Amino acid sequence: MNWTLEVVVVPVADLDRAKEFYADRLGFAVDHDTKINDDVRIVQLTPPGSGCSIVIGKGAVPDMPPGSLKGLQLVVPDIAAAHAELVKNGVTVSDVQVVGENPRPTDHPLDNVGFVFFDDPDGNSWAVQQISSRA
Repeated sequence: MNWTLEVVVVPVADLDRAKEFYADRLGFAVDHDTKINDDVRIVQLTPPGSGCSIVIGKGAVPDMPPGSLKGLQLVVPDIAAAHAELVKNGVTVSDVQVVGENPRPTDHPLDNVGFVFFDDPDGNSWAVQQISSRA
């Protein structure tokens, strides 16, 4: 039996600001933006190529303090290109960092160990890791 992770709820304070960040700066697709009433709105966004989406919202999502989600991780085939795209889109992002030693040396020296880090406007933290074999 396959168990697939489909949605992660990301707690945010300002729904429109978060939607703009994820859609316009990170390039996540807006799958839907559903306003049930004045107190309930759900926005689902999916990173390019991902089978898992994030949900931001108010009223119908678990009550977590904005910015309390830490350690979300995206994987890309080229960390330098991802870093350049984030910078171009105005995201405050760390320099490319090598974290540890590559457990499986490849033709791509940053595979498995090349990372950048950033926070969304509320302080939810993200890592981006290079793994070219998944491209």
